[in-house]
Amino acid sequence: MPVRPTAVLSALLTAALAATALTACGSGSGSSPDTIKVSYKQSTDNSVKVMDTYLAGMKKQFEEKYPGKKVEFVPIKAPDSEYYTKLQQMLRSPRTAPDLVYEDTFLINSDITSGYLKPLDAYLAKWPDWNRFIDTAKAAARGQDGKTYGVPDGTDTRGLWFDRRVFKKAGLPMDWRPRTWDDVLAAARTIKRKVPGVIPLNVYTGKPAGERATMQGMEMLLYGTGDGTSDPLYDSGSKKWIAGNQGFTDALAFVETVFEEKLGPDVSDALDPNFATTVMGELLPQGKLGIDLDGSWLPQAWLPGSGHEWPDWSERLGLAAMPTKDGQAPGKVSMSGGWTWSIPAKAGNPDLAFDFVKVMQTEANAKKWYIANSGISVREDVAADRSYATAQPGTKFFTDLVSSTHYRPAYPAYPKVSTAVQEAMESVTTGDASPQEAARTYDSALGDVTGGQVVQR
Repeated sequence: MPVRPTAVLSALLTAALAATALTACGSGSGSSPDTIKVSYKQSTDNSVKVMDTYLAGMKKQFEEKYPGKKVEFVPIKAPDSEYYTKLQQMLRSPRTAPDLVYEDTFLINSDITSGYLKPLDAYLAKWPDWNRFIDTAKAAARGQDGKTYGVPDGTDTRGLWFDRRVFKKAGLPMDWRPRTWDDVLAAARTIKRKVPGVIPLNVYTGKPAGERATMQGMEMLLYGTGDGTSDPLYDSGSKKWIAGNQGFTDALAFVETVFEEKLGPDVSDALDPNFATTVMGELLPQGKLGIDLDGSWLPQAWLPGSGHEWPDWSERLGLAAMPTKDGQAPGKVSMSGGWTWSIPAKAGNPDLAFDFVKVMQTEANAKKWYIANSGISVREDVAADRSYATAQPGTKFFTDLVSSTHYRPAYPAYPKVSTAVQEAMESVTTGDASPQEAARTYDSALGDVTGGQVVQR
């Protein structure tokens, strides 16, 4: 029987990934007691080097403070979903595990359950700066066993970015403040009618967008369907995941409307895993996107030296909170996540790795990172610093959203639940299923990935 080309390509890719991981980590993170290996997500856009530049500065500080000690970086350049996969492959063996890794908080409990991460409580108890971190940030890095497995390096919030140039051409207000989902869709329809050649509205969707689709897309809608007092994805009382109810269907209907009425990008573009890079680097700067449902971190792509310098972005773009579905209290919605620095369970030099974390997380260095990354501070001392609050246009707007934000139920099953959400979104985006059909398919998948731990509500 002839070998299928796809099978050959798959085998070659698997071998290449394995070889890359082993080569990057040499004979194991513990091969030298004087060197720590640090893995992080490197931007797929070669011109965006915010993290690379920041870490280079931290390496210099660390090596000056600890003579004879070295930091070696093992960057992983990949879209989010591929980054998570490659990182987990590395964490499985002491031969490939780095000493320090950059963990998305949505994945941390899954990695804790898999035994990939080391609890940090013994280190944190001796580190005075830990008392400066806000409780919600600490909770995001805490496992179900009550132990802490990461040091947060900031959080984020989400809202609506809109292009004042486009709005002016469309006759829309420069101080746009939508009160309901219908207001958002009405503005998008006006842009489509009056400003041809511009994408009216971007909502991330589908599996290729990964967690960006779940969090910036579906959850920004879903968490605006209720009264804001209970989680629409997970029932903490029964400790079960919530089936696709009316709010879930309504959120899918919004996504369906965006693509059915051609208010969003072409479906092929929306399902491109690198579409976010196009949004940040091309569509927004070039005035080709009217409204973008997105995160607080976007300006990092437009700062000097970023490769997409856009010095007058704050004059061109406006910011508005994402409204709840019908304008019900609290009137606006946001989602927050963030990343942590974690030490793998199989790290060879965990003590030295935490020393590097302490260097990165001095008050001055934390503030430097928040400003460079357009991040939201999780340290009370930095948040109170006026130079942080005024460092960039938009910082105050997104920081103020923290009061009405929500956090994902990042339990071990969440990554698989998130994938099921993305599949539901993708099916209505392509027109392969109605919102009701997609919700029913989601319910079936939810039962499978949670072992039947599902409740109707």
